[in-house]
Amino acid sequence: MPPKEVQPRECSIADTLDLVGERWSLLIIREISHGVRRFDGMVRNTGASRDILTVRLRKLESAGITRRKRYSDHPVRFEYHLTPAGAELTDVLITLMKWGDRHLHPDAPPVRWKHSCGEPLDPVVVCRHCGGEARAGAHSPTGRGALIS
Repeated sequence: MPPKEVQPRECSIADTLDLVGERWSLLIIREISHGVRRFDGMVRNTGASRDILTVRLRKLESAGITRRKRYSDHPVRFEYHLTPAGAELTDVLITLMKWGDRHLHPDAPPVRWKHSCGEPLDPVVVCRHCGGEARAGAHSPTGRGALIS
């Protein structure tokens, strides 16, 4: 009898990671969201090689996460900007940063953020409907990818 074919669970997390989960992609989004829009600045601040950065930027652009804007004709040079979809990924980055600060740098986070209210930023994911925190055990999957076995 042939082995049973494994069908991975349908999941927007997996689909999103296919798009932005490669090394450097989220760091590119971080840099653009911090105002670093030119290629050389991204190379410097991420540590990515020029070849890899080029490939990642093209993929993010073709997915509608970033867009290029020409700022020089001679030589031809571009700045990179987040699209509205790309800007939404900054919420993911802030949540990842909070986790890293808590579990990897509990005594001295490398970067601290201040909210527009003037207080240190302490992001929390909440349900839009009830305002409750979205923590483990507070939610459950539904829909076609929800089969748990």
